[in-house]
Amino acid sequence: MKVVLEEIIHNNIDKVILSNPKSKESQYKKIVIRKIMLKEEIYYQFEMFTQTQAFHENVTERDCLHKLEIYLTEMFKQCDAYTEVKNYVIKISKKGKMMVSSKQVSAPKVLEVKDHNKKKKYILEEGSYIAPLYDLNIFTKEGKIVQSMYDKYKQINRFIEMIDDCITPDMTKLNIIDFGCGKSYLTFILYYYLVEIKKIEVRMIGLDLKEEVIKNCNAIAEKYGYENLAFEVGDINGYQCDFDVDMVISLHACDTATDHALYNAITWNAKIIFSVPCCQHEVNAQIQSDEFSILTKYGLLKERLSSIMTDEIRANLLETQSYKVQVLEFIDIAHSPKNILLRCTKSDKITESKKEKAKQEVETLLQQFGFNHTLYDLLFKK
Repeated sequence: MKVVLEEIIHNNIDKVILSNPKSKESQYKKIVIRKIMLKEEIYYQFEMFTQTQAFHENVTERDCLHKLEIYLTEMFKQCDAYTEVKNYVIKISKKGKMMVSSKQVSAPKVLEVKDHNKKKKYILEEGSYIAPLYDLNIFTKEGKIVQSMYDKYKQINRFIEMIDDCITPDMTKLNIIDFGCGKSYLTFILYYYLVEIKKIEVRMIGLDLKEEVIKNCNAIAEKYGYENLAFEVGDINGYQCDFDVDMVISLHACDTATDHALYNAITWNAKIIFSVPCCQHEVNAQIQSDEFSILTKYGLLKERLSSIMTDEIRANLLETQSYKVQVLEFIDIAHSPKNILLRCTKSDKITESKKEKAKQEVETLLQQFGFNHTLYDLLFKK
């Protein structure tokens, strides 16, 4: 049997059908095998049919031969194989005797291998004219993705996807503050997406402490023709805004600057908050516990524990203010350890008992480990 099956595979299979199960109780009623292209390599796809469902498995050529031999020996009594040069019929008798017939294909043809490489459709499509992606050298002049920048391209799209999930049809106008905007490449791309793709009327301000950076960002906004995007020099702590704010973004605002950004968003009753915390030193400098000293024994682990605790507290405190909070992976941890995103949306479904429980959980943690927390103090000690 193995020799015949090797010949079938060698002759470039188009399709192989295993049918006529040996037992009525057989799990699979039929199996269809096709050659496919996956990740630029040849595989064989087994499509296995039960009475009501179909299951798929992709295997190498060697595994294909092995599985065919097992299925024909143990489960099926017939195999119909269609190849580039011959068609085969294999039948297995009740006593296990194999009968093989084959017929030459009258007009041999080159069979196409089906490509199963699925190309992900990104919101920011390759070939689109997106000025910031050209200036960042993510797109070539022809609009193609620079291969070495593909990971960055995926990260940017991931960020836009996370925001897109929160945009509802009634959001025709949005006022947005981006705290700690830095060089603002994500700010520019987000503005493009909301205005050019979603057709939303946007007023957006980027805030940072560095005057030279802000000057450069305003020049770029003017160059792109982004009329309602402006940048200001200012401190997140105590920043005043003279219009209603719908969305607050805070990406990598250092240490307690994140807490001030979140507090501002809460004070303004912002509908949506996106925050990627950074450099959580406040808790790390204070955290101690006689009962749980094992948790603070090693410096590196203490630092990581402090970061997790800080963001757990922030998430709970946002719940106390009627925000539904999701803690998501912003980018792959292989690219940055600072990869936690708090995505928060204002909700009227968070009950008072849930808010109170979230507050109590924070207070228990603060007492147990003996530290202060800026956002808690801003919300409950003022």
